[in-house]
Amino acid sequence: MPELPEVETVVRGLRAPLIGRRIEGMWQDWAPTIHSPEPSEFAARVAGQRVKALDRRGKYILIELDHDTLVVHLKMSGRLYVAVADESQNADRWVHVRFDLDNGRQLRFSDVRKFGRVYLSDDVDRLLSHLGPEPLSDDFTLAGFREGMRGRKRAIKSLLIEQAFIAGVGNIYADEALFRAGIHPALSVNRMSESDSERLHGTIRDALRAGIEHEGASINWYRKPDGDKGQSQNHFYVYGRANLPCRACGTAINKIRVAQRGTHFCPRCQPERE
Repeated sequence: MPELPEVETVVRGLRAPLIGRRIEGMWQDWAPTIHSPEPSEFAARVAGQRVKALDRRGKYILIELDHDTLVVHLKMSGRLYVAVADESQNADRWVHVRFDLDNGRQLRFSDVRKFGRVYLSDDVDRLLSHLGPEPLSDDFTLAGFREGMRGRKRAIKSLLIEQAFIAGVGNIYADEALFRAGIHPALSVNRMSESDSERLHGTIRDALRAGIEHEGASINWYRKPDGDKGQSQNHFYVYGRANLPCRACGTAINKIRVAQRGTHFCPRCQPERE
Protein backbone atom coordinates (compact mmCIF):
# COMPACT_ATOMS: atom_id res chain seq x y z
CA MET A 1 0.00 0.00 0.00
CA PRO A 2 1.39 3.45 -0.84
CA GLU A 3 2.59 5.23 2.28
CA LEU A 4 3.36 8.86 3.05
CA PRO A 5 6.31 9.25 0.59
CA GLU A 6 4.38 7.71 -2.29
CA VAL A 7 1.27 9.79 -1.61
CA GLU A 8 3.35 12.96 -1.22
CA THR A 9 5.00 12.23 -4.58
CA VAL A 10 1.60 11.81 -6.24
CA VAL A 11 0.40 15.12 -4.77
CA ARG A 12 3.48 16.96 -6.01
CA GLY A 13 3.13 15.44 -9.47
CA LEU A 14 -0.54 16.44 -9.80
CA ARG A 15 -0.30 20.07 -8.74
CA ALA A 16 0.83 21.46 -12.10
CA PRO A 17 -1.79 19.72 -14.28
CA LEU A 18 -4.69 20.19 -11.85
CA ILE A 19 -4.50 23.52 -10.01
CA GLY A 20 -6.75 26.06 -11.71
CA ARG A 21 -8.67 23.48 -13.73
CA ARG A 22 -12.47 23.20 -13.51
CA ILE A 23 -14.14 19.80 -13.22
CA GLU A 24 -16.87 19.57 -15.84
CA GLY A 25 -18.19 16.10 -15.15
CA MET A 26 -17.61 12.72 -13.58
CA TRP A 27 -17.93 9.10 -14.72
CA GLN A 28 -17.72 5.92 -12.63
CA ASP A 29 -18.37 2.24 -13.21
CA TRP A 30 -17.76 0.76 -9.74
CA ALA A 31 -20.00 2.39 -7.15
CA PRO A 32 -18.12 1.06 -4.08
CA THR A 33 -15.13 3.21 -5.07
CA ILE A 34 -17.31 6.27 -4.37
CA HIS A 35 -17.36 6.18 -0.58
CA SER A 36 -19.47 9.30 0.00
CA PRO A 37 -21.76 10.85 -0.95
CA GLU A 38 -23.57 8.40 -3.19
CA PRO A 39 -22.48 8.58 -6.86
CA SER A 40 -25.30 10.73 -8.30
CA GLU A 41 -24.98 13.35 -5.56
CA PHE A 42 -21.20 13.22 -5.86
CA ALA A 43 -21.34 13.88 -9.61
CA ALA A 44 -23.79 16.77 -9.23
CA ARG A 45 -21.77 18.46 -6.48
CA VAL A 46 -18.33 18.13 -8.02
CA ALA A 47 -19.31 19.46 -11.47
CA GLY A 48 -18.31 23.08 -11.98
CA GLN A 49 -15.89 23.25 -9.06
CA ARG A 50 -12.36 24.45 -9.70
CA VAL A 51 -9.20 22.92 -8.22
CA LYS A 52 -7.60 25.39 -5.82
CA ALA A 53 -4.85 23.36 -4.14
CA LEU A 54 -3.50 19.85 -3.54
CA ASP A 55 -2.24 18.54 -0.23
CA ARG A 56 -1.92 15.34 1.76
CA ARG A 57 -3.05 14.06 5.16
CA GLY A 58 -1.44 10.77 6.12
CA LYS A 59 -2.05 8.45 3.17
CA TYR A 60 -4.96 10.54 1.84
CA ILE A 61 -4.71 12.83 -1.20
CA LEU A 62 -6.61 16.10 -0.70
CA ILE A 63 -7.76 18.03 -3.77
CA GLU A 64 -9.22 21.30 -2.54
CA LEU A 65 -12.10 22.59 -4.66
CA ASP A 66 -14.22 25.75 -4.50
CA HIS A 67 -16.67 24.34 -1.97
CA ASP A 68 -15.57 20.79 -1.16
CA THR A 69 -12.45 18.65 -0.97
CA LEU A 70 -11.97 15.65 -3.22
CA VAL A 71 -10.28 13.02 -1.03
CA VAL A 72 -8.62 9.94 -2.49
CA HIS A 73 -7.17 6.93 -0.70
CA LEU A 74 -5.12 4.77 -3.08
CA LYS A 75 -5.23 1.68 -0.82
CA MET A 76 -3.26 -1.23 -2.33
CA SER A 77 -3.26 -0.61 -6.06
CA GLY A 78 -4.76 2.80 -6.80
CA ARG A 79 -3.19 5.16 -9.33
CA LEU A 80 -4.17 8.78 -9.92
CA TYR A 81 -3.02 10.54 -13.08
CA VAL A 82 -4.01 13.12 -15.68
CA ALA A 83 -4.29 12.26 -19.38
CA VAL A 84 -5.65 13.77 -22.59
CA ALA A 85 -9.29 12.70 -22.92
CA ASP A 86 -8.85 10.62 -26.10
CA GLU A 87 -5.44 9.25 -25.10
CA SER A 88 -5.15 5.63 -23.92
CA GLN A 89 -2.73 4.46 -21.24
CA ASN A 90 -1.91 1.00 -19.91
CA ALA A 91 -3.59 1.69 -16.56
CA ASP A 92 -6.86 2.73 -18.23
CA ARG A 93 -8.19 -0.84 -18.22
CA TRP A 94 -8.67 -0.49 -14.45
CA VAL A 95 -10.07 3.06 -14.37
CA HIS A 96 -13.20 3.15 -12.23
CA VAL A 97 -13.58 6.90 -11.69
CA ARG A 98 -12.85 9.69 -14.15
CA PHE A 99 -13.17 13.46 -13.88
CA ASP A 100 -13.41 15.54 -17.07
CA LEU A 101 -11.45 18.80 -16.91
CA ASP A 102 -12.06 22.07 -18.74
CA ASN A 103 -8.94 21.76 -20.90
CA GLY A 104 -9.78 18.48 -22.63
CA ARG A 105 -7.89 16.34 -20.12
CA GLN A 106 -9.09 13.89 -17.49
CA LEU A 107 -8.15 12.99 -13.93
CA ARG A 108 -8.31 9.20 -13.85
CA PHE A 109 -8.40 6.84 -10.88
CA SER A 110 -7.20 3.36 -11.83
CA ASP A 111 -7.42 0.59 -9.26
CA VAL A 112 -6.74 -3.07 -10.07
CA ARG A 113 -7.84 -4.43 -6.70
CA LYS A 114 -10.81 -2.05 -6.31
CA PHE A 115 -9.98 -1.25 -2.66
CA GLY A 116 -9.32 2.45 -3.26
CA ARG A 117 -11.89 5.01 -2.15
CA VAL A 118 -12.93 8.50 -3.25
CA TYR A 119 -14.76 10.99 -1.04
CA LEU A 120 -16.24 14.45 -1.54
CA SER A 121 -16.27 16.27 1.77
CA ASP A 122 -17.08 19.73 3.08
CA ASP A 123 -15.41 18.90 6.42
CA VAL A 124 -12.08 17.16 5.91
CA ASP A 125 -11.04 17.60 9.53
CA ARG A 126 -14.05 15.57 10.62
CA LEU A 127 -13.58 12.97 7.88
CA LEU A 128 -9.95 12.38 8.87
CA SER A 129 -10.29 12.96 12.60
CA HIS A 130 -9.13 9.39 13.28
CA LEU A 131 -5.59 10.13 12.10
CA GLY A 132 -2.65 10.80 14.38
CA PRO A 133 -0.08 13.59 13.90
CA GLU A 134 1.75 14.20 10.66
CA PRO A 135 5.29 12.89 11.27
CA LEU A 136 6.95 15.61 9.18
CA SER A 137 5.06 18.45 10.85
CA ASP A 138 5.70 20.43 14.01
CA ASP A 139 2.78 18.54 15.58
CA PHE A 140 4.95 15.42 15.78
CA THR A 141 6.83 16.26 18.95
CA LEU A 142 9.09 13.98 20.96
CA ALA A 143 6.96 14.64 24.04
CA GLY A 144 3.79 13.66 22.22
CA PHE A 145 5.49 10.60 20.73
CA ARG A 146 6.53 9.40 24.17
CA GLU A 147 3.11 10.14 25.64
CA GLY A 148 1.48 8.04 22.92
CA MET A 149 3.73 5.11 23.85
CA ARG A 150 3.13 5.36 27.56
CA GLY A 151 1.74 2.15 29.07
CA ARG A 152 1.81 0.22 25.79
CA LYS A 153 2.95 -3.40 25.82
CA ARG A 154 2.64 -4.23 22.14
CA ALA A 155 5.52 -4.60 19.67
CA ILE A 156 6.87 -1.25 18.53
CA LYS A 157 6.43 -2.20 14.85
CA SER A 158 2.70 -2.78 15.36
CA LEU A 159 2.31 0.63 17.00
CA LEU A 160 4.19 2.51 14.28
CA ILE A 161 1.80 1.32 11.57
CA GLU A 162 -1.31 2.34 13.53
CA GLN A 163 -2.67 5.41 11.74
CA ALA A 164 -4.22 6.82 14.91
CA PHE A 165 -0.72 6.91 16.41
CA ILE A 166 1.17 8.39 13.44
CA ALA A 167 -0.43 9.26 10.10
CA GLY A 168 1.18 7.91 6.97
CA VAL A 169 3.70 5.36 8.27
CA GLY A 170 3.13 1.82 7.06
CA ASN A 171 4.98 -1.44 6.76
CA ILE A 172 7.84 -0.21 4.59
CA TYR A 173 8.92 2.92 6.40
CA ALA A 174 8.34 1.43 9.85
CA ASP A 175 10.96 -1.23 9.03
CA GLU A 176 13.33 1.39 7.66
CA ALA A 177 12.93 3.70 10.66
CA LEU A 178 13.48 0.87 13.14
CA PHE A 179 16.65 -0.19 11.36
CA ARG A 180 18.01 3.35 11.40
CA ALA A 181 17.27 3.51 15.14
CA GLY A 182 18.82 0.09 15.87
CA ILE A 183 15.59 -1.20 17.44
CA HIS A 184 14.26 -4.73 16.99
CA PRO A 185 10.74 -4.55 15.50
CA ALA A 186 9.29 -6.97 18.05
CA LEU A 187 10.59 -5.04 21.06
CA SER A 188 7.75 -4.26 23.47
CA VAL A 189 7.03 -0.55 23.64
CA ASN A 190 7.15 -0.53 27.43
CA ARG A 191 10.75 -1.79 27.31
CA MET A 192 12.00 1.12 25.23
CA SER A 193 14.32 3.62 26.87
CA GLU A 194 14.19 7.38 26.50
CA SER A 195 17.18 7.21 24.18
CA ASP A 196 15.34 4.59 22.08
CA SER A 197 12.30 6.82 21.68
CA GLU A 198 14.44 9.86 20.89
CA ARG A 199 16.36 8.00 18.17
CA LEU A 200 13.20 6.51 16.69
CA HIS A 201 11.41 9.86 16.66
CA GLY A 202 14.21 11.18 14.48
CA THR A 203 14.63 8.15 12.24
CA ILE A 204 10.92 8.04 11.40
CA ARG A 205 11.37 11.46 9.87
CA ASP A 206 14.67 10.47 8.23
CA ALA A 207 13.16 7.38 6.59
CA LEU A 208 10.14 9.29 5.29
CA ARG A 209 12.25 12.15 3.93
CA ALA A 210 14.49 9.65 2.13
CA GLY A 211 11.38 8.04 0.65
CA ILE A 212 10.16 11.39 -0.63
CA GLU A 213 13.60 12.26 -2.01
CA HIS A 214 13.55 9.07 -4.09
CA GLU A 215 9.90 9.61 -5.07
CA GLY A 216 8.43 6.56 -3.38
CA ALA A 217 8.82 2.82 -3.75
CA SER A 218 7.55 1.07 -6.88
CA ILE A 219 7.47 -2.45 -5.50
CA ASN A 220 4.06 -3.48 -6.77
CA TRP A 221 1.49 -1.15 -8.37
CA TYR A 222 2.69 2.26 -7.25
CA ARG A 223 3.69 4.64 -10.04
CA LYS A 224 4.18 8.38 -10.12
CA PRO A 225 1.49 10.40 -11.94
CA ASP A 226 3.66 10.45 -15.08
CA GLY A 227 3.77 6.64 -15.08
CA ASP A 228 7.42 6.35 -14.08
CA LYS A 229 8.59 4.27 -11.15
CA GLY A 230 9.80 5.70 -7.88
CA GLN A 231 13.32 4.72 -6.84
CA SER A 232 13.07 4.27 -3.07
CA GLN A 233 13.16 0.48 -3.35
CA ASN A 234 16.75 0.79 -4.59
CA HIS A 235 17.83 2.56 -1.41
CA PHE A 236 16.17 0.57 1.38
CA TYR A 237 18.32 -0.76 4.20
CA VAL A 238 16.11 -3.71 5.11
CA TYR A 239 12.64 -3.71 3.54
CA GLY A 240 12.36 -6.29 0.76
CA ARG A 241 15.96 -7.43 1.32
CA ALA A 242 15.43 -10.73 3.14
CA ASN A 243 18.57 -12.91 3.03
CA LEU A 244 20.61 -10.13 1.41
CA PRO A 245 23.58 -8.66 3.30
CA CYS A 246 22.95 -5.71 5.60
CA ARG A 247 24.29 -2.54 4.02
CA ALA A 248 25.84 -1.60 7.36
CA CYS A 249 27.38 -4.83 8.68
CA GLY A 250 26.97 -7.55 6.04
CA THR A 251 24.76 -9.83 8.15
CA ALA A 252 21.87 -11.44 6.27
CA ILE A 253 18.61 -9.54 6.66
CA ASN A 254 15.91 -11.56 8.42
CA LYS A 255 12.19 -11.56 7.70
CA ILE A 256 9.63 -12.37 10.39
CA ARG A 257 5.98 -11.52 11.02
CA VAL A 258 5.01 -8.79 13.44
CA ALA A 259 1.39 -7.65 13.70
CA GLN A 260 0.62 -10.04 10.81
CA ARG A 261 2.97 -8.09 8.56
CA GLY A 262 6.15 -9.23 6.87
CA THR A 263 8.89 -7.45 8.82
CA HIS A 264 12.53 -7.02 7.85
CA PHE A 265 15.45 -6.35 10.18
CA CYS A 266 19.16 -6.94 10.69
CA PRO A 267 19.77 -9.30 13.65
CA ARG A 268 23.14 -7.71 14.33
CA CYS A 269 22.22 -4.03 14.00
CA GLN A 270 18.84 -4.60 15.69
CA PRO A 271 19.50 -7.32 18.28
CA GLU A 272 16.81 -8.79 20.45
CA ARG A 273 17.08 -7.82 24.08
CA GLU A 274 17.15 -10.11 27.08
